[in-house]
Amino acid sequence: MASKLQAFWNHPAGPKTIHFWAPTFKWGISIANIADFAKPPEKISYPQQIAVTCTGVIWSRYSMVITPKNWNLFSVNVAMGCTGLYQLSRKISCVCRQDYFSDEKETAPSLEG
Repeated sequence: MASKLQAFWNHPAGPKTIHFWAPTFKWGISIANIADFAKPPEKISYPQQIAVTCTGVIWSRYSMVITPKNWNLFSVNVAMGCTGLYQLSRKISCVCRQDYFSDEKETAPSLEG
């Protein structure tokens, strides 16, 4: 057990480096996005969720290309991508439901004048 802890401590992406702490604090974004699951879809921001989703997808790929492999960075970005996609799907389905079930009928402008 002590050797595993020492290996973790001395890893190039371990707790003695920024490569550990940056993704660890980035989990706050994913946790906040999960907390927003209770928020009504009408209050979800498209630009924010697109940014969260793109960040998650792009940096997930990047975290697998760099050396050393940073699994903390990979996992937080997968979580960001997934929560962003889920929030976007909630927002899009809400908008589609509103359009489909809308009682307001668009009327053509009258040519009588």
